Amino acid sequence: MKKEKPNIILVGGGGHCASVIDVIEQQGKYTIKGIIDTKEHVGKKVLGYKIIGTDDDLEKLYLTCPNAIISVGQIKSSALRVRLFQKLKSIGYQLPVVISPLAYVSKHAIIEEGTIIMHHALVNAGAKIGKNCIINTKANIEHGVQIEDFCHISTATVVNGDSIIGKNTFIGSNATISNGITIPPNSIISAGEFIKR
Repeated sequence: MKKEKPNIILVGGGGHCASVIDVIEQQGKYTIKGIIDTKEHVGKKVLGYKIIGTDDDLEKLYLTCPNAIISVGQIKSSALRVRLFQKLKSIGYQLPVVISPLAYVSKHAIIEEGTIIMHHALVNAGAKIGKNCIINTKANIEHGVQIEDFCHISTATVVNGDSIIGKNTFIGSNATISNGITIPPNSIISAGEFIKR
């Protein structure tokens, strides 16, 4: 008999949500129960999945669905993703790691709760990625890199070996971080930037 997949709720119904849906569908581990967004969007759909409520419904929904992932994007500030993470944790939600089957994640890497690894991303041996991060499409996280909590590493970014990316940092698309660089917390690195010693 086929085992039923656990349900998961997506928190945030914007553009990033569509990408998250695609990764979850490809991964095949969870059934998407619905999406949480603002009041005016309730009843609308994202890729066929209904927006079933607002933040105010999270406690009630937890009773039947203890898994959630934050599907709000992070452009520049991580504040909204941090707030949602804290709210979900205070209710008791599990925030699983979601990894696209099209990504490569070394078995020697550590990925913490609530983080999503998007299609064709690469996470190499010894890398450590913190809580509630977005490792976006085609990002390359090299050996020994530490990415602290609540970071968004955008599409096609390269973070070279043994670098440290501080908490709440946003790195724009196609940026390159040279080996052994420490990026301070709350940094914003523009798209295409090259950070070297």
